[in-house]
Amino acid sequence: MSAPVLVSATAPLLALKAEWLRRLEVERRASPLTIEAYERDLRQFLLFFAAYQGRPVAPEDLADLKPAEFRAFLADRRREGAGARSLGRHLSGVRSFVRHLEREGLASGAGAASMRAPKRPKSLPRPLSVPDALAVTEEAGATASEPWIAARNVAVLTLLYGCGLRISEALNLPGDALADRTARSMTITGKGNKQRLVPLLPAVLEAAADYRRLCPYALSADKPLFRGARGGALGPGIIQREMQRLRGYLGLPDSATPHALRHSFATHLLAKGGDLRAIQDLLGHASLSSTQIYTAIEGNRLLQIYDDAHPRARRGAA
Repeated sequence: MSAPVLVSATAPLLALKAEWLRRLEVERRASPLTIEAYERDLRQFLLFFAAYQGRPVAPEDLADLKPAEFRAFLADRRREGAGARSLGRHLSGVRSFVRHLEREGLASGAGAASMRAPKRPKSLPRPLSVPDALAVTEEAGATASEPWIAARNVAVLTLLYGCGLRISEALNLPGDALADRTARSMTITGKGNKQRLVPLLPAVLEAAADYRRLCPYALSADKPLFRGARGGALGPGIIQREMQRLRGYLGLPDSATPHALRHSFATHLLAKGGDLRAIQDLLGHASLSSTQIYTAIEGNRLLQIYDDAHPRARRGAA
């Protein structure tokens, strides 16, 4: 690569850049933070491209950018330590400017459009510990205003943790669900109307029975099982707010959400030797790769235990 170029862009290109930023602010009503980020992304690209070609960048230099030039820029940013999220944002900012040039008849956006942002690594789910998950299901009614609402909250959260249900799956159960206290399994309709069989633990049946006994509304098959305070279908926001209250009540982290109970179900089964294929079926995952992410959580936990407990893992051990 040539020696660093002190000026990254010619005056005409800087004027086009200023017009692009003004359009983002006035026409697109972009936030100041977005405008600042896009300006920084384009500035970094122009600095790279000026060094790449050994002279300041002019509008004609951007008329027909090739995917290889975008890849070179992203590779340079990656060498500087940028992660997948930052690289995707860099690409988004440069694309926006190229689209502006295209609207002005000064460039083709084909090269930018053909580029795909680097795939972001999947973030690991954050399950609750076993004691915290049990505390949630036991204390779910602690902040409720009425006994039946307390029983309802306990039943819903026990279903999420005890059966690994999505919150939508629990709230879509019909009014005649969980009426049989001798039942050992239940059919759940999940994403894409795919059905699966989930086992029913005694704790789940007990929580459901308490709720059914106390609920003031008729629980018929043509209406939902779980009701709001006025008798309508219970919305997910109510359960999410209940979890928010429980976080404060029990001192739990912000990651303790209703969906974290589903993650906890899978992680705790795996920790006790559960078969990955069986857990896939219980969760209703279409692909085993969706379930395998829990092996990373359990692996990380085991490594942490090793680092904390094994004499040879301690820093400075002989």
